[in-house]
Amino acid sequence: MPTMRSYSSGVSDAPLLGDTIGENLDRAVRAFPERDALVDRPTARRWTYAQLGADVDALALGLLELGIAKGDRVGIWAPNCAEWTLTQYATAKLGAILVNVNPAYRSHELEYVLKQSGIRLLVAAERFRTSDYAAMIEEVRPRCPALERVLLIGHPEWEAVTAAGRLADRARLAEREAELAPDDPINIQYTSGTTGFSKGATLSHHNILNNGYFVGELLDYTEQDRICVPVPFYHCFGMVMGNLAATSHGACTVIPAPAFEPGATLAAVAAERCTSLYGVPTMFIAELADPDFERYDLTSLRTGIMAGSPCPTEVMKEVIGRMGMTEVSICYGMTETSPVSTQTRTDDSVERRVSTVGRVGPHLEVKVVDPATGRTVPRGEPGELCTRGYSVMLGYWGEPERTAEAVDAARWMHTGDLAVMDEDGYLAITGRIKDMVIRGGENLYPREIEEFLHAHPDILDVQVIGVPDPKYGEELMAWIRMREGADPLTAEDVRAYCTGRLAHFKIPRYVHIVDEFPMTVTGKIRKVQMREESARLLGL
Repeated sequence: MPTMRSYSSGVSDAPLLGDTIGENLDRAVRAFPERDALVDRPTARRWTYAQLGADVDALALGLLELGIAKGDRVGIWAPNCAEWTLTQYATAKLGAILVNVNPAYRSHELEYVLKQSGIRLLVAAERFRTSDYAAMIEEVRPRCPALERVLLIGHPEWEAVTAAGRLADRARLAEREAELAPDDPINIQYTSGTTGFSKGATLSHHNILNNGYFVGELLDYTEQDRICVPVPFYHCFGMVMGNLAATSHGACTVIPAPAFEPGATLAAVAAERCTSLYGVPTMFIAELADPDFERYDLTSLRTGIMAGSPCPTEVMKEVIGRMGMTEVSICYGMTETSPVSTQTRTDDSVERRVSTVGRVGPHLEVKVVDPATGRTVPRGEPGELCTRGYSVMLGYWGEPERTAEAVDAARWMHTGDLAVMDEDGYLAITGRIKDMVIRGGENLYPREIEEFLHAHPDILDVQVIGVPDPKYGEELMAWIRMREGADPLTAEDVRAYCTGRLAHFKIPRYVHIVDEFPMTVTGKIRKVQMREESARLLGL
């Protein structure tokens, strides 16, 4: 019998959605007018679907009065808040392209995004934490000729726009919506580049609406579900797996705080009886370690999503055991694929959920290829994961050459991630092609070593990287976060723990104890920064 190739396609009884985001929201408003649609905990505001529909239309009409045309870029620069969600749906109804601006950006990065995407209108918070958004906007505005107008959330001008929209003729919005098509670009998300400036992944209604819908389908979402979303809206995790998964099922989105806070998240789940909770592994680790954890009633939780980086086995067991998330799902994807390509199912075993990122999603294809030849490898062999289907972006905004580097002629998106597909089509991510450490000719995958060290009773979290070495080319270094009250581990302690249980060449030579890992706002570990800091630290 011939060896099975590492290829799989997702079958589904449910057809792809053929509507725009606005049409899909209107359908939910008609079906569930009195059900909760949105809860903004920090401001104690709530919307039913009827109220959300009315406020989205008012904002859309207000923006139409300002002259926002189909295809115009409208930026949003704010932490999680109800206005973020309203802007997401209002721009979709107008066919304007929403440009998500990372809340952590400073003036240099803001200027780049404003210019690169040609933002005409910027919706922004006035300030958040140490960021004075209004001042940074004024600083860069003279150098951004496309930027005509700024609306600061909560300011009189914002209120005036929505008030004008309430008085406007609803027929004008219907006329605009009739001009829109599901394949129109509707969103630009800047992917955090490890070198140079970020690239603007351009996504359509069809891309993100279907991805939110099918992720929700695999979580068995209905109008009864209440989804706690502590992950940022500016990223696909919040706006697609959060907002669009909710509205396409008549479910409710709960905003626990403007940015992630473990206590606020647990309090929101308890108070709002959330059935689903999202996060990256570091968020779940922080929630489980919260000193008041046992005080919160989390019995309403059924499911949720863990994504963004690999989930340590011990953390998954605690999320299921202590948080009651028996149907928690692991999702894998990237901004360029709207984002989810593979997902564990609610009835998958714990073993599947900790050792794989699940199977291909409905209506999508995945394959694992030899990075050198492009040929699909046999199942069980590592290679680069590629994905194809409705979810693949339209391209990088204004950068056809960089688009062609990522999406090949057959429309396969090359992820840059190393993966292995098993006999049943489940995929395990073994690292980034660029994170793989080559020590003395041996290919080492940090994920395997991290999983092993996670079982150490004193280790809260660990990341393994490669650092330069004159003899072997690269050596391993472990960055470790200790559990509260535990004594810091030395390199000798780690070596003693690993000896006899890990191959000698997989044992980290260097150990660095830290309180936090350098991270992107979406909770992804910045291994590039860790390698740079380590080289300085070790004098390499």
